[in-house]
Amino acid sequence: MSGQSLTDRIAAAQHSMTGSAISKAVCKATTHEVSGPKKKHLDYLIHCTNELNVSIPHLADTLLERTASNSWIVVFKALITTHHLMMYGNERLMQYLASRNTLFNLNNFLDKAALQGYNMSTFIRRYSRYLNEKAMSYRLAAVDFTKMKRGAEGVMRTMNTEKLIKTLPTIQNQLDALLDFQPNSNELTNGVINTAFMLLFKDSIRLFAAYNEGVINMLEKYFDMKKNQCKEALEIYKTFLNRMTKLSEFLKVAERVGIDQGDSPDLTQAPSSLLEALEQHLASLEGRKLKDLSAASRPELQWSQLVEKKPTGGGGWQSKTMCTSTNWTHTTHPMAPAPMPVPQMMTHQMGGVPMMPPQTVMYNQPVLRSTNPFGPMPGTQMHFM
Repeated sequence: MSGQSLTDRIAAAQHSMTGSAISKAVCKATTHEVSGPKKKHLDYLIHCTNELNVSIPHLADTLLERTASNSWIVVFKALITTHHLMMYGNERLMQYLASRNTLFNLNNFLDKAALQGYNMSTFIRRYSRYLNEKAMSYRLAAVDFTKMKRGAEGVMRTMNTEKLIKTLPTIQNQLDALLDFQPNSNELTNGVINTAFMLLFKDSIRLFAAYNEGVINMLEKYFDMKKNQCKEALEIYKTFLNRMTKLSEFLKVAERVGIDQGDSPDLTQAPSSLLEALEQHLASLEGRKLKDLSAASRPELQWSQLVEKKPTGGGGWQSKTMCTSTNWTHTTHPMAPAPMPVPQMMTHQMGGVPMMPPQTVMYNQPVLRSTNPFGPMPGTQMHFM
């Protein structure tokens, strides 16, 4: 089916007669035409969210009513329109959506009219779950993670330990719901699902930026945490490594459908020595002993620098050193444990485990290339010696 259906035209005419400009715009943004909502209708609805005399509940309820349709096209476009307004509209809309007890109830949605309806219904159910989770995240954290201030003075980098450990799982849940959309490149076959995928792609970049900065902050605080906090932080970090793998698969789909790779973060897995060091520290707090680290991964760990990349006025990038090199066996770095006297022959030890002489291991945290159109994501580079 292409173009507006007779039903679409009649509905638009009815809204014109009743004088409801918002209802008419929503109707036109969610027609039966197999393409994404038109920009002019989205722009008008964004404008409406910024007008104080516009009823946000009425706008939201009108969008929710469109999801009651039996047509996968109408429902999908209603979700896309809602997502677009969440991203670019006034925050009043997000606040209202987050305050509702229920948002989208589409777990059983199925369009049986055609084979394409069966296929697209699966993605509608997944997409609605993500939007529900996005609203829930805002309700729990009172902030949109895709819009928060980033960088050295950003929200996630300056958050205290207790709040950080509560917030990172919320980001993880939202990212999980996003990555569960799971399309194959050969399933992105029409303008409707392609529009939804592009919005999800943009959210994934921004969401992971906040996630990444929160994990960096957590690792900086790890050796000053209490035992229970260390245990939670370690699980969060393990989950983070797994999400990096899933995000990489998601971005490969974006690459295959032609999204510029300059838009994607450059993901590099951390070496196992970092995870082993975190586990070793927790074990020492619990009075346990872990097996000796392998010879290949037993360097005396050292932080050499924490770098935040910022765009310069000329379009290039500059690096600002945040922390200087410090052994974990000293106390001048905030991640270092308390000092303890050790014999000269035991200098290369951590947690009672003899360490090999210093050797360099590189840990590149995810870094956005400077061509990213959605704004800079600070990167981190850690050297372990």
